[in-house]
Amino acid sequence: MYYCPSYMPKFFIKTYGCQMNERDSEQVAHSLVARGYQRAEHESAADVVLLNTCSVRDMADQKALGKMGMLGRLAKERPHVVFGFLGCMAQVRGESLLRGLPHVDLVVGTQKFHRVADYVDELVARKAASPVVPAYQNGAMDDLRFSIVDVQEEAGSQSTIRDQQLTTRQATAFVSIMQGCNMHCTFCIVPQTRGAERSRSIDEIVSEVRHLVSRGVKEVTLLGQIVNLYGRHEFAKIDNKSAFVQLLEAVHDVQGLERLRFTSPHPIGFRDDLIDAIARLPKLAEHVHLPLQSGSNKILKAMHRAYTAETYIDLVGRIRQARHRIAITTDIIVGFPGETEDDYQQTRDLTRQIQFDNAFVFRYSSRSGTPAAGMPDQIDELVKEERNHDLLEVINKSNHRILEGLIGTEVEVLCEGPSKTNPARMMGRTRTNKIVVFASSPGRLRDNGSAGERLRRNTEGDELVGSLFNVRIERANGFSLYGTPLLE
Repeated sequence: MYYCPSYMPKFFIKTYGCQMNERDSEQVAHSLVARGYQRAEHESAADVVLLNTCSVRDMADQKALGKMGMLGRLAKERPHVVFGFLGCMAQVRGESLLRGLPHVDLVVGTQKFHRVADYVDELVARKAASPVVPAYQNGAMDDLRFSIVDVQEEAGSQSTIRDQQLTTRQATAFVSIMQGCNMHCTFCIVPQTRGAERSRSIDEIVSEVRHLVSRGVKEVTLLGQIVNLYGRHEFAKIDNKSAFVQLLEAVHDVQGLERLRFTSPHPIGFRDDLIDAIARLPKLAEHVHLPLQSGSNKILKAMHRAYTAETYIDLVGRIRQARHRIAITTDIIVGFPGETEDDYQQTRDLTRQIQFDNAFVFRYSSRSGTPAAGMPDQIDELVKEERNHDLLEVINKSNHRILEGLIGTEVEVLCEGPSKTNPARMMGRTRTNKIVVFASSPGRLRDNGSAGERLRRNTEGDELVGSLFNVRIERANGFSLYGTPLLE
C-alpha cells in the first residue's frame, strides 16, 4: 500500500490528563494546521494519530498504552498512518514505548511539542516515498532506527506553547505561562515529566492574551504546574508585588477581556500581595482551586506539602474575606502510604468544616521513581476505595447545598456553546465556575453591565455563544444549574 499525497493529510489527537495537556495538544494542532494538515473527526479517518499522554496516575498510563495497542489493528489496515506518543508518559518512558508496539513511529517529550510538526512531516514523507509494509509483516519496520524519539530538555521550551487553533466563536482559552515544578511532592512525578520551573515573560503572555481577545475570546485561564509561583526565579518583585501578581495586573488591563482565572496554585504561593489582588481586581473570577491533598499534618509532612492543616484553614478564611462569596475547590488524595483511620478522619473533618464547592478526590496511585512509592505502610486498595467513596459523599453534600442556595437568584453566565449532555440546550459558566444549562432564546438580553454589548447573531442556537448575560436559576441537578436567560 502506498501513501497518497494527492490530498492534505488528516490528523487526530487524543488527550489524556490535565488542562496543561489540553493546551499542549492545541499547540500541536495549530502547528499541524499551519502546515496544511486537516483535523479528522475520528482516528479511523486520520493519516496521523497522536496520543498526548499523562503519567500522574498509573491508570492514565495504562489507558494510553491500551489505546495504542488497539490502534495496531488500524496500522494493519492503513500502514501509511503515522502513530505517535506525546507528553508526560513519553517523557518518562522514551524509547521503551517502541518495544511491543511496532507501529509506533514517534515519541516526543514535554519540552518538544513545537518539534512535532517537523517530525510528522518527516515521517509522512518517509512513508510516502515507498510502499509501506506493516511492521507485523516486515521486521525492518520494527527497527528502532525507523522511529523518531525526542525527549531531551530544550532551553526556552516554556515560550513555545503560544499559538492556538481556536474554534468558531470560542469564548474561553487557556494560556500557558510556565513549565515545570520545583516542589517535589513525594507522590508526584511531574518534576520528572515537566522538568524544573521555567516562566515566560509577562510581555509574551500579554501579547498572546491580546491576540485571543481580538479573536473573540472573553475569558482566559492562566496555566502553570504551580501557577502562583510563576517567575519567582526569573523576575524581581516590584512594589513588593510578586511576578505572578504583576502578571495578573498586566493581563487584567487587556481591553476586551471580561474574565481572568488561574490554575493550579499551591497554598504556599498565597502571599499578602496575591490576597490583595483577589480583593481588588474585578476581572479575576470568584473561584480559587486550592489543592489540600490531606487534612492530616502527619500526612502533609510525608507528602512534602510545606503547610499544615491549620495554615490551610487560615488561608481559606483570608481568601473568603478578600472576595465575597468566592468559590473554593480542591484536590484531595486518600490512601497515601501510612494514612491511618485517624488521619483520614482528620481529612474528612476538615473537608466538612471548609464546605468546598467541589473537589477532585483521588485514590493514591504509586508512581515508580517517586519517594512515596518506596514508603512503608502502603494502603490496601479496598481501604482506598472506601475512603474515596465516603469523602465524595461529604463533598457532594456541600456541593448540592451550595447549588441549591442559588435557586431563585440571578447569576452572570458566559455562554460557551451547546451542552455536552443535551446539544439542544446551551451551557455556560458562572464567575464561580458553576455550570449553567439553559434554552437559547432569540432576542436581546438584558444588559448586565458589560458595556451593553450586542449579541453576535448567527443561528438561533449559536446567538448566545461568547455573550455575557444573567440567568435566573430555577433548579439544581447533580453538579449543574438550570435556568432561564433574562430578556429585556
